Amino acid sequence: MKRYWINEIKDKIGETVELYGWVNVRRDHGKIIFIDLRDRSGIAQLVFTPENRELYKIAETLRPEWVLSVKGEVAKRPKGMENPEIETGKVEIKVKEIFVFNQSETPPFPLDTSGYEIDEELRLKYRYLDLRRARLKNNLILRNKVIKFFRDYLNEKEFIEIETPILTKSTPEGARDYVVPSRLYPGKFYALPQSPQQYKQLLMVAGVEKYFQIARCFRDEDTRADRQPEFTQLDLEVNFIEKQEEILNLIEEPYLNLIKELFPQKNISNLESGKIPRYTYDEVMKSYGTDKPDLRKNKNDPEELAFAFITDFPMFEEKEDGSLGTIHHPFTLPKFKDVDDSYGYNHDRSESGIKLRKFLEEASKEELLDLRAYQYDFVCNGYEIGGGSIRTHDPNGVLWLVFKRLGHSKEDFKNKFGHLFDAFGFGVPPHAGIAMGLDRFIAILAGEPNIREVIAFPKTGDARDPMMSSPSELDKKQLKELHLNPVKSKKP
Repeated sequence: MKRYWINEIKDKIGETVELYGWVNVRRDHGKIIFIDLRDRSGIAQLVFTPENRELYKIAETLRPEWVLSVKGEVAKRPKGMENPEIETGKVEIKVKEIFVFNQSETPPFPLDTSGYEIDEELRLKYRYLDLRRARLKNNLILRNKVIKFFRDYLNEKEFIEIETPILTKSTPEGARDYVVPSRLYPGKFYALPQSPQQYKQLLMVAGVEKYFQIARCFRDEDTRADRQPEFTQLDLEVNFIEKQEEILNLIEEPYLNLIKELFPQKNISNLESGKIPRYTYDEVMKSYGTDKPDLRKNKNDPEELAFAFITDFPMFEEKEDGSLGTIHHPFTLPKFKDVDDSYGYNHDRSESGIKLRKFLEEASKEELLDLRAYQYDFVCNGYEIGGGSIRTHDPNGVLWLVFKRLGHSKEDFKNKFGHLFDAFGFGVPPHAGIAMGLDRFIAILAGEPNIREVIAFPKTGDARDPMMSSPSELDKKQLKELHLNPVKSKKP
């Protein structure tokens, strides 16, 4: 017999169906026992009467979260007994057979509520139970739909999805790396990627031309309520981008189409002639005091969205110790004054390129802090949901000079980025890319207060996993194999 999803039975009146799922609720109405059976698609009402004594005795023992299979006839509910709140509210199952796969202990918290009222530490400790609630299940389904939409769109645009390594090399790109000790090479370490930045640029050298990936990224950053040690990006890179507007258009189209097709109830309130507005960094800082402004007309409307592209960010910033850092990353192409966007295409062989190299050699710290870049962010409802740049593709010129002004020696530059330096010597095309944060965007679409509500197994705000009790200590044998002698932590 074919197994049905529960939401498929609403038009199967008179047919015998087989269902699998969990006991959601049990209700005793006089001599009749009603069991709400739940699978991921919905809820079905099971009916047990004393006429079948054997089945009735089993029904008397059933408790919430027991795992069952049932066979029975789909029947129309008696008039006045319909439930308009559920998809199968006009039918019920008159059970003929039942099998209990497993019983369940009493859950540590109710599963038929939103879950917001429950302590998050407890929810994450029992996340496999927390995920049974309808809200979180629907968030995972929504996440799948969004990712599938982007995959389908980019495949139609002839992008190639390519996985890049998780074990890679630690390089100075911004945030602190998570590192992995090597057993085979004592004293040496891999790093988990903060992003696939260097690999996707190498794929451009390889002639892939259009790359994308649903990429897992890792950053050992200071804890924050809405920050995760690992997160997911829609990462892409394209060869032969002549102007910044090309990459912005490439992102704009799928996002607008996604809202139109998957979320027609939502209203994008700030489009200008059907386009997402573009603002410079200086414009938004002057008008809103932030580089990720919330441009909604009614911030209390959960169905309102307001997108914007923010361009022309500063190339450099001053760090706490007074040294220079880059706002985005060192591979971002500086935007020299009085140069149009086509400079991004031919910067290494133009008169403007010569001027830029001279500027990078001679500029004071204050002048460097005024330099802008071909960097762009994508914002929605006051959150940054993506960022990218046109890349520098002359390693011996602008790229080296950027690293030099960041305080790196030529030897250090080649030691950390020799692979990229070598690759660029074999014919590197102009290229640009962007990485879109999927967790934050999906949280906005789902109306959730934080990204943990749209991630299957998130960490706490202070980077712990109460369910797995991680991070955790290693045993002495593992430490010896990895040639490690850790300092005992004072934290629990």
